[in-house]
Amino acid sequence: MKLLIASDLHGSAYYIEKLIEKYKESGAEKLLTLGDLLYHGPRNDLPRDYDTKLSAKLLNGISDEIIAIRGNCEADVDQMVLDFPVLTESGVLYVNGHVIYLTHGHVFNMDNPPKMKKGDILLHGHTHVPALVHFGGESGKDFTYLNPGSVSIPKEGSHHSYMVLDGNHFVWYDLETGEPYMYFDI
Repeated sequence: MKLLIASDLHGSAYYIEKLIEKYKESGAEKLLTLGDLLYHGPRNDLPRDYDTKLSAKLLNGISDEIIAIRGNCEADVDQMVLDFPVLTESGVLYVNGHVIYLTHGHVFNMDNPPKMKKGDILLHGHTHVPALVHFGGESGKDFTYLNPGSVSIPKEGSHHSYMVLDGNHFVWYDLETGEPYMYFDI
C-alpha cells in the first residue's frame, strides 16, 4: 500500500490545498495524518490562509481516503465538523515484518517512546521538524524514529513537508517544490 503521510496542517487552507494536490498526484491509496489538522495552537503563529472552515471542507472532500491520528490540538468539537475519525490516539502499521507505531508525538516520542523492538519504527509529527533518527542499542539501530515535518508551520529552517511510504521506501518531499530530500528503506 502506498501512503502519503502528513502532520501539523494547523488549519492552513493554502497548504492543505497543496497537500491534497500532491496526494492526488502521488497515486497514494490513503492520506495518513498524524494530528493537528484544524487549530493552530497557542504556541504557533497563524499559518498562511488560516481558515478552519475551509480546511475542514477541503479535508472532508477526500474523507474516505484519510486515516487520522489525534494531535494535541484536536478536540471533540473538531470531530463535529470532520467527516472522518480524528480522535484516535495511536495506531499501528505492519510493513514487511516491521511494526510502525503511529502517534502525534506529544505523549509518545523520542524522549518517551512506546515499547519498541529492534526493527520497529516510531512515526510521529508534533515537532514540526522532519526527522530520521536511529536510536538504542550498540548498533544505533534498535528502532527508528521518523517525522514527516509540518505541512504548514515548519520549524528549525525545515521545509513545508510530507512523506510517502511506498512498499519499503519512505521519501520526504518539499511541499513547495515537490522535490524529494530524504530517504529511508525499511
